[in-house]
Amino acid sequence: MKKQKIIYESGNEVAAYAAKQINYHIMGYYPITPSTQIAEYLDEMKAEGKHDIALIAAEGEHSAAGICYGASCGGGRVFNATSANGLLYALEQFPVQSGTRFPMVMNVACRTVSGPLSIKGDHSDVMYLLNTGWIIFFADTVQAVYDFNIIGLKIAEKVKLPVVIAFDGFFTSHQKKKCEVFAEDSDVTNYIGNYHAKYHALDMDNPCTIGSYMNEPDIINNKYQLHQAMEQGKIEIKNECLSYYHLTGREYHKVKGYETEDAEIILFLLGSSYHTAIAATDILRKKGEKVGVCTIQILRPFPKEELWELCKGAKTILIADRQDSYGAGGGNMSLEIKAMLQEYGSQANVITRIYGLGGKDFYVKDALELFAQAKEGTKRFDYYGHYKGDETFDEKKHIYFQPLTEKDTTLQATTCQKKDDFFVVKGGRINETALMPKRLAAGHGACPGCGIFVNVNLLLRGIEGNVVLLFQTGCGMVVTTGYPNTSFKVPYVHNLFQNGAATLSGLVEMYHQKQKRGEYPKGDITFIMVSGDGGMDIGMGSAIGTALRNHRLILMEYDNGGYMNTGYQLSYSTPMGAKSSTSHIGNTQYGKTFFHKDTPMIMAATNIPYVATVAESNPVDFIKKAAKANEYGKKYGMAYIKALSACPLNWGDDPSTERKVIQGAVDSCYFPLYEVEQGITTLTYDPEKSKKKIPVEQWLAMMGRTKHLIKPEYKNVVEEIQREVDRRFLRLKARSESEYL
Repeated sequence: MKKQKIIYESGNEVAAYAAKQINYHIMGYYPITPSTQIAEYLDEMKAEGKHDIALIAAEGEHSAAGICYGASCGGGRVFNATSANGLLYALEQFPVQSGTRFPMVMNVACRTVSGPLSIKGDHSDVMYLLNTGWIIFFADTVQAVYDFNIIGLKIAEKVKLPVVIAFDGFFTSHQKKKCEVFAEDSDVTNYIGNYHAKYHALDMDNPCTIGSYMNEPDIINNKYQLHQAMEQGKIEIKNECLSYYHLTGREYHKVKGYETEDAEIILFLLGSSYHTAIAATDILRKKGEKVGVCTIQILRPFPKEELWELCKGAKTILIADRQDSYGAGGGNMSLEIKAMLQEYGSQANVITRIYGLGGKDFYVKDALELFAQAKEGTKRFDYYGHYKGDETFDEKKHIYFQPLTEKDTTLQATTCQKKDDFFVVKGGRINETALMPKRLAAGHGACPGCGIFVNVNLLLRGIEGNVVLLFQTGCGMVVTTGYPNTSFKVPYVHNLFQNGAATLSGLVEMYHQKQKRGEYPKGDITFIMVSGDGGMDIGMGSAIGTALRNHRLILMEYDNGGYMNTGYQLSYSTPMGAKSSTSHIGNTQYGKTFFHKDTPMIMAATNIPYVATVAESNPVDFIKKAAKANEYGKKYGMAYIKALSACPLNWGDDPSTERKVIQGAVDSCYFPLYEVEQGITTLTYDPEKSKKKIPVEQWLAMMGRTKHLIKPEYKNVVEEIQREVDRRFLRLKARSESEYL
């Protein structure tokens, strides 16, 4: 046995710890709750020089899976972590990985698949993986997360299949427990050995084609070989668990049972709920009731033989699924266990209960109730833990806000007039727009000093008439729509990060079609999509597609420089050098290593009619640009507006000084104010002419996330940032001074 040491960590932390000990070549990732911490911990250890893994932050989970696949084609060791809709976004990549037989390990901190949006834990995501050809471990303890991450890689490389290590999000992923780990990293690397891919894309002497086009009969042979690899996996898992036992003294089997030997009633649960049910079993056993509980630790290949041996004597089996395969009479575990029991000719009464969706807690009293329902044994399928709504509820008597009509929001505080094919805005001053009713109520759960609603409300001051809002997932959405409440006084739609612009474009076109067919009253509606918290990374493709189609809408981005709603990981708009939970500061890192994305220029390249940058420090400029965007968005095509949006919690500054910090970004030319109207660029505020220009170093010193850059050892980084800021501003000035640019 190899020497072990005890650490006190969560499932996410031990997954990262195992990855560090393995020292993978590549991790491609994108932050999504509740798996994000795995990348965060690895980045923290990377900053301290504890591993050599190249951590590649993708702009979305689909690309993260592509990074991992490409890296595995190179014959190295590859790692990933994801959850929920992120897993679904990448789903089409997973059969590619298994079908071409390249091993890797991916952790899945299981979470509810939306909509409606929920970030809590159930098993509705991992069940989508059952048909992808990946071996799937399910860890019911923090200790198992660590051990399966090591065993799983060994299995993956033996059978040449990718492996998932799944565990309960926010339960196993976040709960800290005592865990034994190898005291020496070398013992882990000696156990897994060296990996030599027989085929890979970096073998120049023996070039191979990976992922060729196949028809019948070849494709069926490919899938048959994948089936054979799964069958081999059954043997290898058993053998490796035994080898691992000799190394550590920790024993693992494909199935686990408690008091099942003579049990007449058996409760099946997957994951951490298994341990809760053990406590209930002890209570009932003391009363003389023959009950037991079982679980499985391998979803693929499904351990039907071993599971049958555990439960073949039971008269009643209640299968508790933490997800539902809607319309099938049970979740995936119910369907698979029923098939197994039928195959072995069982006469047991099989009952299904759907429980714990959206992370609903599962207590001992709940397990006792499930045993009671199994004992009663009448209702074969039902949900457990749901409740009946109030059938007498009249929504008309519970209106939060009176609707804002076009009359209420048409004040003529801003007017746009055409002059030489361009718009000139009259009005738009703060006092002139003060009477504009707020479409977004003051009641929300944002952090003190949050810039989102300052920017959204400033935008809406310049938008007269009817408004429909769409928010991508993010802080702005989460803090305003906690069911059953809403902060919106106008129609509102939510969709996920990656697809907000396309969703709104569909709504816009439906509006125009219904008007065209006489099914909707004449008049104007301004359609506005609000994006932020990195939404213009993962959602960039959708935004560009919408821009190229030139739908009549406004896309407003509040750029707070990070993935704030998941705890501040670096986004592509995070300043270079800024520290975040995935760009730590240490002996080998100084924060984010590449420059911020120039999204307005990217959007301008799509040739939409109007692009502008705005800042709360220059409110009149902001409101006038909003008025222009309103005219373009209603009549001519897409308008894009970007606001620099404060996040005191993660920027590390004082909420009361945020306007000064935003002004510093503008005056340093890090965030210049300009517009691109019908392809012509105009600088709308020049700090040099106003004699307010400051060096970018002065702005960086205003925030805790970049204050470290002022230290002498980072002088070259600040100089590099200054050169890039100057280059971008000089190019912008050149565009502004040209009638063609």
